[in-house]
Amino acid sequence: MSIERAEQLAEFAEAGNQQRIYLTTGQLLQGWIMEITEDAVLISTGFAEKAGQDHWLSFGDIDFNRLEYWDIQAQQWQAWRLSP
Repeated sequence: MSIERAEQLAEFAEAGNQQRIYLTTGQLLQGWIMEITEDAVLISTGFAEKAGQDHWLSFGDIDFNRLEYWDIQAQQWQAWRLSP
């Protein structure tokens, strides 16, 4: 599952210019996916290097039913559905 999930997250990262990831705790992180491994994602949040933070998220922390990306053509957040 891990490699397949990482490949799906790579597609998600390329879908828009920003991503929203909801955690299983209900917390929301919005920013840019910087790196994807077989079992984790690095997302950078914030608008400037000094204000931003990098967060490593294990796949178990991510609510895969609540992923969104910013669609630059539609100018709105779009839901992203991973393949089962």
